[in-house]
This record gives sequence, C-alpha cells and structure tokens, in this order.
Amino acid sequence: MGAQPPDAAPPITGTGIELPLNPAAGFDAAGLARTLLRTARSGALATNDPQSGFPLTTLVNVATDVDGAPILLLSGLSLHTRNLAADGRASLLLAETGKGDPLAHPRLSLVGRCTRVEDARARRRFLAKHPKSQLYVQLPDFGFWRMELAAVHLNGGFGRAAAVAPADVLTAIDDAGALIEAEPGILAHMNEDHADAVRLYATRLARAPDGRWSVTGCDPEGLDLACGDETARVTFPQRLTTPADLRKSLKEMAEQARAKVSP
Repeated sequence: MGAQPPDAAPPITGTGIELPLNPAAGFDAAGLARTLLRTARSGALATNDPQSGFPLTTLVNVATDVDGAPILLLSGLSLHTRNLAADGRASLLLAETGKGDPLAHPRLSLVGRCTRVEDARARRRFLAKHPKSQLYVQLPDFGFWRMELAAVHLNGGFGRAAAVAPADVLTAIDDAGALIEAEPGILAHMNEDHADAVRLYATRLARAPDGRWSVTGCDPEGLDLACGDETARVTFPQRLTTPADLRKSLKEMAEQARAKVSP
C-alpha cells in the first residue's frame, strides 16, 4: 500500500500516553474554550513556509465570526499571508494572560484551514473588536481570512486538561438568521441607548472591571463586550435565535445584574 495522504491522520494526533484526567471542581472545559475564543484579541499564528516546509509563528489580531470561527486581517506583504496562500493549514494559539506563571493560565490551540474571504460581516465584526484597524483596512494589500476549525486543544492551566472538539467551541447559526441579520442594529441600539445596562452586564455578570463598556458582537449564545483593550463575554441563560428572544433575555439579564451586589 502506498503512503497515506497527510489528511488521513487527524489534525492533532495523540501521544499514546494515557494521562489521568481529574479536572478541578467546577471546571467547564467547553465553556472556558468558548470564552477564550470569543475574548482573545490577538494570537500566535503558525503557518508553513512553502519552500522550506518549516513553520513560522507570527502575532496577529483576532476576532470571531458569528459562529465563532476566527477572523484575521492580514497584509498581503507579510510572510504568513504568502504561506497561507500556498497552504491554508495553520494553527492559532490563544492565551489568557495574568500575573504569575504563564503556564498556570488557560490557553487554546486551534488547528484548521484559512481561506481569504470577501465578507461584509467579517469586516464589520473584526473592526468592532479592533477599531484602530480602520487605519489600514482600506489599504489594497490587506484582506480578511477565516479559519475553518479542524481540531482544538485546550490546556486550562495546571491540573486542567480536557478533550475539546470544534463542535464544543463553535456556535450553530443555521436557525438564527433573523438574529444575525439584526446584529448591527442591536449593537447600535444597546451602545447608544442602554450603555448603563451594558456596563452592568460587564461588571456584575462577567465580573469585569468598571469602565465604559460596549457591545462588539452578538450571537445565539452570548454578547461580546469591550472597554478599551479589555474584553469580556456574557453567556445567555439559554440559546437565542430571534431579536424578540434577545430583547426579553437582555431585560431579564439587566434585572439580574442590578440585583447583584457589586464585587
């Protein structure tokens, strides 16, 4: 038999070593992975050099599409863009930063294929998370890329290992067309007319520091929030697919947030 093609093996192969998994109490691996994916502003992108085959890792800004797929804004003059044009396979490392040993904090490795997209929604969602990118998004060599996830590897920190699949971190959107279509208006309405409620979502529900928070994204599972360079994620109590469902849930969440004692 001939050699199997590269895609015959899973994108991330196991070591063959069985590790005893004993996640800490209350450790929600899928929830942590989704939060890391939705809140990360930057990550380390590994691509393959088309001539040498060696990997190259570069720092990139990151946003997500409504379904959670990573969106990147890349310059056509960069090495990583040249590499992706030749071979779309890539890996993206997202990490939660904090004090102390970096390895004590959660990190998420994503493996998949990146493709160039001409998509108004991808552009809008990326710029909502990275407004300063308006300075160069108009340049002719810049373009948006979307990563289709093939595998996910989560390390939640010491003693927090767990298996996570792409389906665990992505959001189904087939039944949420009405909500997706209404997203731009929802964001504008919340940020212009309900800034106090948004602030409560961030500080009381997401336990983020106080500040001028705004909504940068909305999907069936939650809200993405930002305050300067800080980000936060608020998860809905239940999945939402229509603007009417969202309005009801946001009202209930605001009441819940007001009832909470400030940390």
